[in-house]
This record gives sequence, structure tokens and C-alpha cells, in this order.
Amino acid sequence: MRILNKGTKIDFMGKRKIAMVLSLALVIGSLVTLAMRGLDFGIDFTGGTLIEVAYPDAVDLGGIRSVLENAGFSDVQVQHFGTARDVLIRIAPRADTASAKLSEEVMAALAGADPSVEKRRVEFVGPQVGDELTEQGGLAVLYSLIGILIYVALRFEYRFSVGAVVALVHDVTITLGLFSLLQVEFDLTVLAAILAVIGYSLNDTIVVFDRIRENFRKMRKGSPEEIMNASINQTLSRTLMTSGTTLMVLVALFVFGGEIIHAFALALIVGIFVGTYSSIFVAGALSLALGVSKSDLMAVEKEGKDVDAAP
Repeated sequence: MRILNKGTKIDFMGKRKIAMVLSLALVIGSLVTLAMRGLDFGIDFTGGTLIEVAYPDAVDLGGIRSVLENAGFSDVQVQHFGTARDVLIRIAPRADTASAKLSEEVMAALAGADPSVEKRRVEFVGPQVGDELTEQGGLAVLYSLIGILIYVALRFEYRFSVGAVVALVHDVTITLGLFSLLQVEFDLTVLAAILAVIGYSLNDTIVVFDRIRENFRKMRKGSPEEIMNASINQTLSRTLMTSGTTLMVLVALFVFGGEIIHAFALALIVGIFVGTYSSIFVAGALSLALGVSKSDLMAVEKEGKDVDAAP
């Protein structure tokens, strides 16, 4: 770690304009994609019927989809749940059919193809509940950003709080844009991953800001740009090792965790990449653009300090 800190002298702030152009392009692209394609909301938000079934042996999902399509369920989602013998079926709500009847028709079609199928559970999510979850999920993200803005402003300086919140909005927007582009299902687990990305990215940013504040007070020579560069380089090994070890776990979850956890792991993987990038390039660069200086972070001297020290 010491060798990396001593040998790393990357001019991050010198490349901040290129990084800002890249970030702006990604954010605009994400917003356009979200406006044109939207998110593929899961049953948690849209409402519908969820059926868990089990088979005595491993079953092919393609065969189940074919059976359900022949029965008139073309909009059904089928995925393994836990093992290759357990299957989760999601059905969008239908205005002309009750949820209970939908589940009965699905089970009848599956039993007609394989009598050994066993129904484990059935859950119904109404459209009103889905609308409430959408509203509450959006408010959760909004409230967390407002709280972060206040916290960073009190702990550091208002320019840093703006940089931190913009970096977090940057991370969330790009992650959502990728989900919209790929049309990956967005459910409650993905929303939880988005909130986790906010926390992870903020933690990285706070570590960098702490070092910047410390160096602003210790380093008498050097411009704000040079001090920020030194601070980012000093924390670079910690940032890369933390991100690297976290990504190892997330990749393992994505590869071996099964289809049901793919979206959750994907959101975190994208969020870690983008969050690490924004902690290095976006948060500090924006604070620098807003005019942060040494005087903004110097400790305030108490009045009468010299008088108290006199004999």
C-alpha cells in the first residue's frame, strides 16, 4: 500500500474536463433512454400474480414457457428459484380475470403437462400496492439524497455537499439508464441495490473528502487542484482494494446466485464501478469548480485563544 501511495502521481484533476464531458454524455444518454424506453418494472410495482411451483426433478424453463404460451399466457415470466427443481412464475394483472382464477388456470396448464408439479405458494399484488411502492421507493431515494446533502454540508462545506450529491445522482442515473437500455426487470431487490449503491458511493466520497480536508490544513504549498490530486492518489489504493474485493463477491453472486438474484447483483456491480469513478473524478472536481479553497476548510480559531495562553 505504501509503495502504491508513493509511486502514484496521477493527474486526476487535470483530466477532470474530459471526465465531466464523459459523465455528462452518460447521464444525458441515460435520461434519454429512461424517457424513451422507461424501466421494466416487476410485479412488485406493477401488480400481478406470483406462483411458486416445485418439480421432483430438474425442469427446463423453455418447456414451461411453451406450455403456458399454449394456454394463453404469452406475457408470463418464468425463472428458477433456488434450485433447478423450483420455479417462480410471474403473471401481469389482467382486467378481465381475477388473480385467483389466473393462478388456477396456470396450475391446470402445468398439471396437464406434468402431473407431478406441486404448488408451493401464490401471492397477489394489487396495482394500488404497486403504485404505493413506486411512490415510496422514489421518496426513499429523494430523502436519502437530502439527508446526505445536509450531513456533508455540516461535516465539511456546502461546496463538498453539492459535489457529493451530484456524484450520487450521477451514479443512480447511469445505473437506471443501463437497466432501461437492457430492459432488465426492476423490482424491490434492485431498489434496495440502488440504495446500497448510494451508501457505498457516499462512503468512498467521504474518505476522499476527509483526506482533502486534512491536506488542505497540512499542506501549506500547492494549489487546491494539486492538493486534491495528492489526496485522491493517497486514498487510491484503499479505494481500488475496497472496490475490487466487493466486486469479487458481486460477480460470484451474479454467476452462481441464480437468475432470481441477477438483477440485484448487476445493479450493485454497475453501481460500484460508477461510484468508484465518481468518487475520484466527479465529487472533488465539482467542488473544485465551485471554488472551494484552503480558507473554507481551515479550523476556526477560538476567540481569546492568545489571551488564555498568556501567563
